[in-house]
Amino acid sequence: MEPRIETTAEKKLIGKHVKMSIANNQVGKLWQGFMPRRHEIKNGINSDLISMQVYGPGFDFKNFDVTAEFEKWAAVEVSDFNAVPSEMETFVLPEGLYAVFFYKGLNTDPKIFEYIYGAWLPASNYVLDNRPHFEILGEKYKNNDPNSEEEIWIPIKTK
Repeated sequence: MEPRIETTAEKKLIGKHVKMSIANNQVGKLWQGFMPRRHEIKNGINSDLISMQVYGPGFDFKNFDVTAEFEKWAAVEVSDFNAVPSEMETFVLPEGLYAVFFYKGLNTDPKIFEYIYGAWLPASNYVLDNRPHFEILGEKYKNNDPNSEEEIWIPIKTK
């Protein structure tokens, strides 16, 4: 499975986030708090949802620790920050180079990430860059469905 390599422009996001780890998974709670209020965001540029992870500079993907904390976001891309609903926050996703993987399957299956970090990345001409990782959940995304489709965006830079 080869990704497309793409440079994305800066994106403005509005949403909610939680600090969590894999061991202390708060994804369901985050999305349950975001989805009923998503319609309050009036300046979205499309209907896609953004699931984003913000890892600290010392986050170790090679010796993965299930208790290591990161920020998890549920958000949408917006044209501006002129109208931010109460209890929601803004985030500017910086422009940069990404490996974009098309994924079809259950969102709970870790095999795609094992492939990306364990096989594709070490064999590629790239290393991880310290920018957010995210998934675009478009119209073909279906939570907990084996036919669900999404794009996985991994921040990279040349070796």
